[in-house]
Amino acid sequence: MNLRKRLVVTFITLLSLPIMFLLSSLTLVFVIRDPLLSRHFVIQSIWIMTAIMILFVLIVTTWVNRGVFKHIRELNEAMDHIAKGNFDYSLDENRVDGEFRALFKAYEDMRLKLKESTEERVRDEAQNRELISNITHDLKTPITSIKGYAEGIIDGVADTDEKKERYIRTIYDKTKELDRLLNELTFYSSIDNNKIPYNFKKLDVVDFFNDCVDEVGMDLENRNIYLSYENLLDRGTLIIADPVQLRKVINNIIGNSIKYMDKEKKAVSIRLLDAVDSVRVEIEDNGKGIASKDLANIFERFYRTDASRNSSQGGSGIGLSIVKKIIEDHGGYIWATSKEGEGTCMHFVIRKYFETKKADEESV
Repeated sequence: MNLRKRLVVTFITLLSLPIMFLLSSLTLVFVIRDPLLSRHFVIQSIWIMTAIMILFVLIVTTWVNRGVFKHIRELNEAMDHIAKGNFDYSLDENRVDGEFRALFKAYEDMRLKLKESTEERVRDEAQNRELISNITHDLKTPITSIKGYAEGIIDGVADTDEKKERYIRTIYDKTKELDRLLNELTFYSSIDNNKIPYNFKKLDVVDFFNDCVDEVGMDLENRNIYLSYENLLDRGTLIIADPVQLRKVINNIIGNSIKYMDKEKKAVSIRLLDAVDSVRVEIEDNGKGIASKDLANIFERFYRTDASRNSSQGGSGIGLSIVKKIIEDHGGYIWATSKEGEGTCMHFVIRKYFETKKADEESV
C-alpha cells in the first residue's frame, strides 16, 4: 500500500470510529429509558471508547512507523553510507511498495552510478600514474644517452671524424625518440579530451601506401629490417580518411613491432587486400609474438604483455590504444593474430568510398 492510501485509511478510521461508537451509544441511550442506567452506560461507553482510541492509536502508530518511518530511517542510514564513501550498501526495492519502492530504486540507481564513477576515477588516476611512470622511464633513457654522447664530444672522447659523426647520429636518433614520446603523450591528452584534430579527405589507398612504404622503408633499412610490400588492390581504390592520423596508425604498429623483434633476420610485411566493400591492411612481423591470454587486451590503454615488461623495451603502453581509437573513428575495426615465437599480424579494415553520383551521371 502506498503512502497516500495509508494516510487516507488512517484518517478515515480515526474519524469514523468515534462517530460510529458515539452513534451506537446514543441509540442505546434512547432505547434504555432509565436515566440512571443511561448515565452509567454513557460513562462506561466513554471509558471504553477512550481505551479503544488509545489502542487504535498505538496500532496505527506502529503501522505507520513500520510502513513509513522505518523506511525513512533506512534511507537516512543508506545516505550516511554514501556520505562516508561506502557505495556497497544497497537497498532492496522489491521488499517495499508505493512511493518507497520508487525512492529505493532512485537510491540504488544513484549508488550504482556513484560507485561506477568513483571506480572509473580511481582507475583513471592509477592509469595516469602508470603513464607518468612509463613516460618518465622512457624519457630518461634517451636523455641519458644524449647527455653521455654530448659529453663524449665535449671531452674529446670522440677524437675522430668517424666517431663524432656516429655520436652526432646517435644524438639525433635519440632526439627523434624524444619527439615521438612527447607527440604520443600530446595525442593521448587529445584522446582524453575528445579533441583529435581530424582532417578527413578522399585518399587513393595505393598512392597513400606507396608513399608510406617509401618513408617507412628508409627507417627499417637503417635498422637492418627487411620490408616486404604486397598490393592486391586496384589503382583508384578510395577511402575517406585523415592521412596524418592514418600514417600515425602505420608508424605506431611498425614501431611496436620493432620493439619486440628477437630474430637475427628481422622482417616486416605490409599487405593491402581487397575485402569487397572494404580495404583490409595487414602489417606482420617475425618478432616474439603475443600469448593468447594477452591478445584480446593489447589494445587497452596501458596494457603491457609479460613479454613487453622488460624495461629495455620502454613504451608508454598507449600506442596500440591510440591505433584502435583512430581506426574506430574512421569507421573501421582492428584486431591481431599472433603465434608465440613466430610473430604478430595486425589487421585493420576501412570501408571503401564509392563515387556513386559520378557513376550514375556517366551511366545516364
